[in-house]
This record gives sequence, structure tokens and C-alpha cells, in this order.
Amino acid sequence: MSPVLSPEEKDDVLLACRYGDLPDVEQFVAQFGPDSLNDIRDDLGNTVLHMVCANGHIDVLDYLLKIVSPSLLSVQNDAKSTALHWAAMNSHLEIAQKLVKHPQGPGIDLIDIKNDAGRSPLGEAENNGWEEGAKWFVEVMNLDDEGKEEDELKPAEGATDIEVEIQDADGQIAKMKIASPSSAK
Repeated sequence: MSPVLSPEEKDDVLLACRYGDLPDVEQFVAQFGPDSLNDIRDDLGNTVLHMVCANGHIDVLDYLLKIVSPSLLSVQNDAKSTALHWAAMNSHLEIAQKLVKHPQGPGIDLIDIKNDAGRSPLGEAENNGWEEGAKWFVEVMNLDDEGKEEDELKPAEGATDIEVEIQDADGQIAKMKIASPSSAK
């Protein structure tokens, strides 16, 4: 059972995580035990992982991932954002990779969790213009069409080529032609 912590003790460890103060986090764990970290939340539902991941403190994250419950990786705050959302919002690639690759964690399923804004961590990366992170999320995501019948993946009879025009934010237009499977043969 975790000890009963005062609001000040909770705030102190959350601030230590926010500012990347590993010695203070270690001292807290020595005093109260690692399990006490699992239940700590701020007024907005943020965990110690939210604080560390938002601010890119890899050394503190490495320490915490060894001692906190793996379920903490998928905990959502009041805005339904996970620590991975916060890493994506702040362009912390190594942090995002450690969260997704954590052996006991939910893995790539973390990338599919949506927040109140309806965005996944990939969506947050794209929304913030973080191309490197968005590219990495797409590379590791599970894009398989599991459970789909083979017939569902066949093109419709009489399918034709599609031409698409896309305008970027600078007004530049890109044209693209998507060939139907029947015309690609």
C-alpha cells in the first residue's frame, strides 16, 4: 500500500519531474517507495510521466520506466492526453520512442489513443508541424488490415483512375493520379 502523501509532497515530485531533477525524484522514491508514483496526479490529471515527457527529460524517464507501473504509460489526463501526446506536442522523438518501445507497455497501441481534441499522438505531431515524429509514428504504426476479408480489398468492378489536386498552405498545387488496379496491369 502506498503511503498517504501531502499535497505538497505530490507537488514537489511533480515539479521535480517537470524540471528533470533526477536526484529529487530518487529521494522521493527512497522516502515513499516507487509505487507511490503511480497514483500521483496534478489538478489536471497529469502524472509524473506527463511532466517528464512534456519536457524531454530522458534521464528521469529512464529511471521512472524501471519503477512505475507500465499501465501509467496509457493514463490519460483530464484532456484525455497521454504522456505520448505530450511528447508529440513538444517534439521529443527519443521520449516518444522510449514510451512506445517500453517492453512492458502497450507498445504501438499508444499511438492510437485519442484525446479530447480527437487527435492521436500522430495527429498532435502533424498538428504541430513535427514531421520527424509524424514520420516515425507512421513507420511503427500497425497499418495491417487485420480481420478484413480478401474480397473487401479487391477493387470495385469498373474502377477508374482518380486525379487529385492538393493545395498546400503556400498556395502551391500538386497534382497526382492514382491508377485503378485494373489500369495498372
